[in-house]
Amino acid sequence: MDEQRERAGGPARAPGGPPWRQRPLWSGERPGWWRGASGGRWPWRSTVLVTAFVLIGSHFAAHGQVDRADLDVFARLLLLASGVQLLWRQRYPVAVAFGTALCAMVYVGAGYPYGPIFVAVALGCFSAIVAGHRRAAWGAVGVFWVGHAVVGHWLYRYLPPSGDGPAPWGQEGIVAAWVLAVVAVAELARVRREQWAQARAEREQAARRRADEERLRIARELHDVLAHSISVINVQAGVGLALLDSDPEQARTALTTIKAASKEALGEVRQVLDTLRAPGDAPRAPAPGLDRLPELVEQAAGAGLTVDVVTGGERAALPPGADLAAFRIVQEALTNVVRHSESRRAGVQLRYGKAVLTVTVDDDGPASHAEAGGSGNGLAGMRERAAALGGTIEAGPRPDGGFRVVAELPLGPSAAPPAPPGRPSEDPR
Repeated sequence: MDEQRERAGGPARAPGGPPWRQRPLWSGERPGWWRGASGGRWPWRSTVLVTAFVLIGSHFAAHGQVDRADLDVFARLLLLASGVQLLWRQRYPVAVAFGTALCAMVYVGAGYPYGPIFVAVALGCFSAIVAGHRRAAWGAVGVFWVGHAVVGHWLYRYLPPSGDGPAPWGQEGIVAAWVLAVVAVAELARVRREQWAQARAEREQAARRRADEERLRIARELHDVLAHSISVINVQAGVGLALLDSDPEQARTALTTIKAASKEALGEVRQVLDTLRAPGDAPRAPAPGLDRLPELVEQAAGAGLTVDVVTGGERAALPPGADLAAFRIVQEALTNVVRHSESRRAGVQLRYGKAVLTVTVDDDGPASHAEAGGSGNGLAGMRERAAALGGTIEAGPRPDGGFRVVAELPLGPSAAPPAPPGRPSEDPR
């Protein structure tokens, strides 16, 4: 663990019977046959509306085209097939694009009146392009246009209606313009859908990143609070047990220290938990800062550690983030001295610069070889706090023995914005 120094050198499916018994019939969720391949519903309503429009519209369109063949049973079957196919446009978009184009090509080749059957072709190709099958959709409308041109200029002699002449080339231009319009609208819809999907994915990723950063922040706060307070409690409990019979008054002092440390820890833990219960509210108590450094020194003294504090430079008001980070870094460094060092004296130096606060915590060592427990996240939390402000942490053995922690925290507005916390590099703890 990093606090121990080297100073010498998919969820399983719940049982519950058959699927039809796990969901009441009156629930809002539709059965499996109602949903499409991707879990969405089948497009029943739009398919029925388009099919009815194609059948009824073609019937009325035939009255104004006396030179075309009459609508018979085969024509109506082709119209019905072109509309019904759209029910599968989300599940099999390529097949529907070619199927509607084929029905329309046979319908036109048989000499039936022009009409709304082209709507089915447009909707089938539109769905294929939006689903990402661009080449297949282009191929379908291309086959339809080529087939229309071949029928209108070469095969019209052999196809009904009898006595029909070649189609004007201007009509082919209209069909080509219609095809290009369908493709352009479909491509625009596809691009917009991809942009929406990308924006939604970016929002979800940002939300996950914020949740991860908040989780790590809370973990750091709880670790720093509990590690320091429990270390003091552990030391004082040992003192109390050792002196309970020989020096009851000193044991009483140790128990008083334990009570004070545990009360403070409970207060800070409650503050962290309050922010979880009401994330939009301001904290009830201000975050700790270097103004509470004397309390920290007093707590360390209760654990048997003498702390000398030296301040250099022109002291100035610190930004809240830097103030909290400096306090927690000193707190964790002193906790590590209590846990992992045989030295009973530590030094804390605060040097205020124009743009940087330098925090240095030293002890004389040597390292304690006793098992001190802990989560092993002390130095990782320090590094994450400093990195969130654009600062740095250096920690390691001193050349003359002991251990040193040096943190540099930016103070001005030019400090880098908070960065996602990463894994700490190798350090000697």
